[in-house]
Amino acid sequence: MEADDPAFQPNTPASTEALASLPKSLPESYFAFLIRANGGEGFIGDRYVRLWRAEELAEMNRAYKTEEFFPDFFFIGSNGGGEAYAFDLSRIDAGVFEVPFIGLPTEAKPISNSFDSFVATRD
Repeated sequence: MEADDPAFQPNTPASTEALASLPKSLPESYFAFLIRANGGEGFIGDRYVRLWRAEELAEMNRAYKTEEFFPDFFFIGSNGGGEAYAFDLSRIDAGVFEVPFIGLPTEAKPISNSFDSFVATRD
């Protein structure tokens, strides 16, 4: 694929070391994705998605002060604008939420009921 292709471009698989550094409370489907593709960037359906590499996750969550401002959430990427994509670790399900970088946890909105449905190609 060409560099200017807007379709989602997955990265090469995450290293074992990077995977071992992540919180064990993240969904299994997300770990399975990182084993296949360590993040990536582009459009999935009509949604722009930039999923951070496993090596970036801890640093990005610290930079956005997720623990302080969004204590139940773990950010995994962004839409390239004002919203993060995140898991709500207080929930049993593994749905993905869209969370404003500047806002309140109550403004988080569910956008898929699983990570797999979030990254599935949509028409």
